[in-house]
Amino acid sequence: MLTAEPSVAVVILNWNGKHHLEQFLPSVFTTTYPNTRVIVADNASTDESLLFLQQQYPNVEILVLQENHGFAKGYNEALKQVQADYYVLLNSDVEVTPGWLQPMIALLENEQSAAACQPKIRAYKNRPYFEYAGACGGWLDAYGYPFARGRIFDVCEEDRGQYDDTAKVFWATGAAMVIKSAVFHQLHGFDEYFFAHQEEIDLCWRIQLAGYAVYCCPQSVVYHVGGGTLPRGNTKKTYLNFRNNQIMLAKNLPWSEKWWKIPYRLLLDHLSAGKGLLSGEGGYFVAIVEAHAAFLYWIVFGNKKWKPVACKKLHLLAGVYRGNLVWQHFVLKKKFFTQIVQTKKVEH
Repeated sequence: MLTAEPSVAVVILNWNGKHHLEQFLPSVFTTTYPNTRVIVADNASTDESLLFLQQQYPNVEILVLQENHGFAKGYNEALKQVQADYYVLLNSDVEVTPGWLQPMIALLENEQSAAACQPKIRAYKNRPYFEYAGACGGWLDAYGYPFARGRIFDVCEEDRGQYDDTAKVFWATGAAMVIKSAVFHQLHGFDEYFFAHQEEIDLCWRIQLAGYAVYCCPQSVVYHVGGGTLPRGNTKKTYLNFRNNQIMLAKNLPWSEKWWKIPYRLLLDHLSAGKGLLSGEGGYFVAIVEAHAAFLYWIVFGNKKWKPVACKKLHLLAGVYRGNLVWQHFVLKKKFFTQIVQTKKVEH
């Protein structure tokens, strides 16, 4: 007897993204996976997003949130109202390909430990190249710097099939993440204090600490514009990235590592801020100083809702490079993932 395909809810979080919905929703409706719903969760948009959806896509389910909760709380609030076996968290500026869902659902169904995965992410505006937000699966270095197979800091590689193996990674991009709904709710979703940026890395870290695995499934390919809400270089984005990265380390590292890695990272951040100031990037400098102040505030006041988890040494998790990414990239001038991960033992 044939069983029905697992149910999948593709949930697009929208904030003033009418232009993206116009451009990219048609591709979402080419999806060939049979048991799929498309839902737009609107984060209190002030443009004509809702009117556009009602007039042009009456078959799209709409969840209206009463204020802009940001990425983290926006998804948490929306997914409380969605029942499905799998959630697909899809940015509004992503073009998908017709068969993109089947390989990822098959992977999550067949790998018992797998809780989340991402497709290969290419750049919409430079299609042969990987895109910044996740490329071919996210990694973390020993000091908490995120990078990806195919993207080191701002350097994105051309996709020549060099990362076409299905592999465990440290984190899956929030631009196109597929996650088992039961695991999402078991881990209480995203940390709402993050608002936006790196909340998906924090969630994937907690997924691994809970005994599950995160994968990249390159047989699925999507194209991402990127920078739709806060473009790279935006001081608000810089602030959130530096603040949230420190909070993530404080939450998830064991005490044997956090007592020295966090001060070391603060020092490296200050050096980066000073370099920015000398280069005339005053906004970058101020954003990092404010991020560190906000991190200290979180330590004293902001972590009341944080529930400590059983931490493991970072190098015991998948997708961790045991060296210093900053040293390898900026001092030794290594630009590509394979140049860097081959210089140290890689933990799988």
